[in-house]
Amino acid sequence: MTIARKDLALAIDNQDLRLHYQPIVCPRSSRVLGVEALVRWQHPSEGLVAPDHFIGVAEALDLIVPLGNWVLRQACVDARQWPDLRVAVNVSPLQIRQGDFSATVAAILAETGFDAHRLELEITEATALDNDATSHDAIASLRRIGIRFALDDFGTGYSGLMTLRRFPFDKIKIDRAFMDMSDGEGGDATVILDFIIRLGTALGLTVTAEGVEARDQQDRLVEAGCDELQGFLFAMPMSATDLGLFLAGARTIGTA
Repeated sequence: MTIARKDLALAIDNQDLRLHYQPIVCPRSSRVLGVEALVRWQHPSEGLVAPDHFIGVAEALDLIVPLGNWVLRQACVDARQWPDLRVAVNVSPLQIRQGDFSATVAAILAETGFDAHRLELEITEATALDNDATSHDAIASLRRIGIRFALDDFGTGYSGLMTLRRFPFDKIKIDRAFMDMSDGEGGDATVILDFIIRLGTALGLTVTAEGVEARDQQDRLVEAGCDELQGFLFAMPMSATDLGLFLAGARTIGTA
């Protein structure tokens, strides 16, 4: 689909965006530990549009800052309903490079009354490797007030180890591509997964595996010592209302 700037800008102004939440669970008990906020666009003719179709456009058209601020604010508002859960929000490099990013996040936390210690911001390797002083100062400032930072899609970048040495992350998220490998590549995938999990553990980082869709994947990750799992095996992304019902009826899901 072709996206015009005015249509996306109007969607942000009119709050035609929606947040869905996917649970992040304990590998052994499947207890829900937190959720990741995932934005959708309720398009008037296309229906519910996935972020892959418009986040890049928002970045190119200078709309990612208002869009990202809306996502963060709404996630903080929604997550007040789940006081024992963390909420993870993806942040674009363009947001962090804004000189007022840390002040904006702090203002949203104050406005919504959300606890900084329950907020986790997910950034890409490109952001971590960015030599922009403004970005690094903003991240350092936000970590000082208790916000956690996760390195998203770990294992796909060319310099992951360098990134971990240069930046004080709290978590690494193993890219779902490792879960999608075919049976023929399973041996290599297992070696890589084991290495990443051991590395994260040695560095004192939480390790989360994304894209878990099968019980044997869960079993392998449990055996390897992964800290958290996320994927369709446990739950699809869902609206805040549906998540509330889901949590009320199944605080522990799946089987260990």
